[in-house]
Amino acid sequence: MKVPKHIGIILDGNRRFAKRLMLKPWMGHEWGSKRVEKLFEWCVELDIKELTLYALSLDNMKRPKKEFDYLMDVFRKEIGALIDDKRLDDNKIKINFIGRLWLLPKNLQNLMDKVVEKTKDYDKHVINIALAYGGKAEVIDAAKKIAEQVRLGKLNVDDINERTFSKNLYFSDFGDVDLIIRTGGEKRTSDFIPMQGAYAELIFLDKLWPEFEKKDFENCIKEYDKRQRRFGR
Repeated sequence: MKVPKHIGIILDGNRRFAKRLMLKPWMGHEWGSKRVEKLFEWCVELDIKELTLYALSLDNMKRPKKEFDYLMDVFRKEIGALIDDKRLDDNKIKINFIGRLWLLPKNLQNLMDKVVEKTKDYDKHVINIALAYGGKAEVIDAAKKIAEQVRLGKLNVDDINERTFSKNLYFSDFGDVDLIIRTGGEKRTSDFIPMQGAYAELIFLDKLWPEFEKKDFENCIKEYDKRQRRFGR
């Protein structure tokens, strides 16, 4: 079976899942984080080389303070737990964080830095976690970096190409995405990795993210295997 090298997942439906259980909407994010832990294991088992998760968009940053603070607590708990997670060591999983990370609380940034430092030399699997992320924002930030290099005389305008631009995105080693999965029933990518996912196959599922099971993941990979990728040809 043809297995995608790089999968992106839009983790949608946490709030609706909590409402279904008669809980406060933001409490669904904790259920969703537990599903992410399982996802790490499935990727290792199915030999998925790279995984990118859309965990927090820039638009999500505008949510009510009570919900935002709860979200930050969940991220602090889950990211802090990665520091001592033996699965990262045993499976050589490298963790990256992408987005306007400087907008996040400083103590959360410190935890992310520790996880990145701990896993920087691992190369068997890669997990990119998008926080305070927006695809248009990433393009704008890359353009500013390039403009500054031109201003300082470090880059010639004629040398700007797709490769140059890619090197100035949030994470320069980020590979093109083969498959994007979105849970929660919406059929759009919502500003998720527009450059890296330009030719990605898309699968939209009605299941809410906390309901996503290993069988659903396997079915997505089987569906990917059936598709013929033409890349515009």
